[in-house]
Amino acid sequence: MTTTKTAFSPTTSLDRIQSLDIMRGIVLFGILLMNINGMGLAGAYGDPTVSGGATEWNLTTWVTINLFFEGTMRALFSLLFGVGMFIFLDRLKKKGAGIKAANIYFRRLLWLLVFGLIHGYLLLWTGEILYDYALMGFIVFSFRNLTSIKLILAAFLLFTIGAIWNYSDYRKDVKFIEDVALVEKYKTEGIILSKELKEVDIKWEERQWKRSPDAILEYNTNMRKGYVDVLAFLAPENQHSDENWPYRYDLWDILSMMFLGIALFKWKILSAQKSYKFYGIMAGAGYLVGLSINFYEINSILEANFSLLSFSKANITYDLGRVPVAIGHIGAIMLFCKFPFIKWLKQSLAAVGKMALTNYVMHSVFSIFIFTGVGFGLFGTLLRYELLYIVIAIWIFQLISSPIWLKYFYYGPLEWLWRSLSYQKKQAFLRTAKSKE
Repeated sequence: MTTTKTAFSPTTSLDRIQSLDIMRGIVLFGILLMNINGMGLAGAYGDPTVSGGATEWNLTTWVTINLFFEGTMRALFSLLFGVGMFIFLDRLKKKGAGIKAANIYFRRLLWLLVFGLIHGYLLLWTGEILYDYALMGFIVFSFRNLTSIKLILAAFLLFTIGAIWNYSDYRKDVKFIEDVALVEKYKTEGIILSKELKEVDIKWEERQWKRSPDAILEYNTNMRKGYVDVLAFLAPENQHSDENWPYRYDLWDILSMMFLGIALFKWKILSAQKSYKFYGIMAGAGYLVGLSINFYEINSILEANFSLLSFSKANITYDLGRVPVAIGHIGAIMLFCKFPFIKWLKQSLAAVGKMALTNYVMHSVFSIFIFTGVGFGLFGTLLRYELLYIVIAIWIFQLISSPIWLKYFYYGPLEWLWRSLSYQKKQAFLRTAKSKE
């Protein structure tokens, strides 16, 4: 089969599904809402007692974000990535790309993996996820053509394995805390510790040190240094994540949502084609189940005063809470897409979504200048709720700047680079006067 040079060109603005772009923009903002704690505070992403405050407005912020957004934004981001890769391959297939579709697809993932490494190590973001998406994208390729039911079953299987692993970790933590108590008892009574209990003691002391004011002060001081010093300081943390997350979390956390996203897309749920009633029921049922479980988990953690075991136990039902809430968010977002009002906001959010890669990486660039010694050196100086001011400011900036940028350019700068590298051909970038929308 012969093809023209334009047969395998990237998706144009006319081919895009607006509901997905709007959803991508909303989720990107939600990702920043979650990531800001790791960007500006030491060890405070999950446990607010470590730094950033755990009382009054700080506690309210932690409870609210964990109730509605913890795990759900990452879930939806993963879901959208899976959908995006499926659409990418499906459109190439329809253009008759054949085996060339696989070449472009895998080249696209390889470059995303490189972007992820640059983002994590050079742009100093230890919570970077592009690297993980690239790895899971290689697996998605082989399963993309399964029926929606089979994809749902595969996702359920992965969720189940993840829950079993979390339960296993919880049992280990129970044993660990029991051993810690035994160590304290033996120390009080002057009994010599066994080799196993000595290791428990060392592990517990390391944990307590990392949570201590002196350790937090040391971490904050390192984060406020110059660029090279911060890069060297965070490199081991990035390496640890890249080595451990793919097999410990990505398969059950990310790949599962990619499968779920492709299934929902095949059912035309993500293109806002269902009825208002459908999405209303979807949102209501998702929130009813998910928020109930999330509330139970949060309340258990609060009652246990943020103990290690309370967090570990909450992880067992983690997906039972976050996935239904994510489903509820989808229903609510699709309703928002269908309702005929505030079109300007939808257009701005869609522009943010079209530039998701650029805007996502831009969050880390802002973080470098706001929190490290490269700029203002504010790491560890703001309370948890005060970080929300920065989040809102970045939201407003990207809502304004993204539509303006796309008025003059076809893609965001990183989107353009990614497409050019994937297709091995320089793509059109600057809009002509005739093509401006």
